[in-house]
Amino acid sequence: MDLFISMFVLALIYSTPIIIASLGALFSERSGVVNIAIEGIMTIGGFVAATVIVFTQDSLGNFSPWLSVLLAGVAGTVFSLIHAVISIDLQGDQTISGTALNMLAPALGIYLCQIIFNQQRTEIFRRGFVKVSVPGLSEIPVLGDLLFKQIYPTFYLAVFLVIFSYVLLWKTPFGLRLRAAGEHPSAVDSLGISVRKLRYTGVLISGFLGGLAGGIMVLTQSTQFTATSIHGMGFIAIAALIFGRWNPWGVLGAGFFFGFSQIFGIYSRDIPLLANIPKEVFQALPYALTVIALLFFSGKDAAPKSVGIPYKAGQ
Repeated sequence: MDLFISMFVLALIYSTPIIIASLGALFSERSGVVNIAIEGIMTIGGFVAATVIVFTQDSLGNFSPWLSVLLAGVAGTVFSLIHAVISIDLQGDQTISGTALNMLAPALGIYLCQIIFNQQRTEIFRRGFVKVSVPGLSEIPVLGDLLFKQIYPTFYLAVFLVIFSYVLLWKTPFGLRLRAAGEHPSAVDSLGISVRKLRYTGVLISGFLGGLAGGIMVLTQSTQFTATSIHGMGFIAIAALIFGRWNPWGVLGAGFFFGFSQIFGIYSRDIPLLANIPKEVFQALPYALTVIALLFFSGKDAAPKSVGIPYKAGQ
C-alpha cells in the first residue's frame, strides 16, 4: 500500500505540467490553430523560470518560484506570438511553424544560458517549489495520503485550471465563440465577430499555459535548466489532449495516465514480477503509450472541424 501511495503522489507531481500544457493546446486547437509548438514553448518557460529563480531566490524567498513561473508564462505568451502571426496573419502551414519553434527553443535557451551563465545550462538553484500538506484534509484516511499530504501546490493549480477552463469554454459566451471559431469560423464571421482575434486569443492563452507548465516542470523536477529539461513532455501533452478528446476533464485523466506511466517505469524495479524486465522497456513506456494513444484516439469526430485550416475574413 505504501508503494502505491508513493507512486500515486509522484504521478500527480509528474502529471501536473502535462495537464497544464495540454490545456494550453486545448485553447489553441479549440480556436482552430494547431499548436505543436507546445514543446518549444515549455522549453522557453523552463529556461525563464530557472533563470529568474537563480537571481531572486535569496531576495524573495518562497515567493520566488511563483514569480518565476508567472514570468515563464509571460515568456511563453511572447514566444507563441510568432506562431500566431505565421498561422493566422500569414496563413502559413501551422505544423511547419510549430516544428520550427520546437527546434528554435532549445537552441535559443542554450545561447542565452551561454550569455548569462557562461555555460550551456543555468546555475543550480536551491529554492524550487516546496511540498505542502493541507491541514485537516491530510488526516483523512487513505485519501489524505493520496491527495493532500506532501505534494506540490502546483498540482492544485492544475486542478483549478481544469475547472476554470471547463467553465470558461463551455459556460460563457466567450468560450462559445472561441469553440465556434474552431468549428465554423464563417458562421462566427457572419455575426460580425473577429475570427482573427479569437484565434490570436487562443494561441496566446496556449503560450501562457505552455510556458507556465515548462516553468513548473523545471522547478518541481529538476535543479537547473538544460536543453533536455522538457524531454518530450510537450508532445506527450498533445497526446493527452487527443486522448482526452479535446475536453478539460479528459485532459485531466489523460495527463494523470501519462504521468503515472512515467512513475511506473521508475518504480518497476521495486515490483517483484517486473524486476527482471530490462529497465529500458519501462523508460520507453510513456512514449510508447503516446504512440498508442495517437493511433486509437486521433479520430476526427472529436477534433474541432476547422482546426489547422487558415481562415480569411469574408471567406
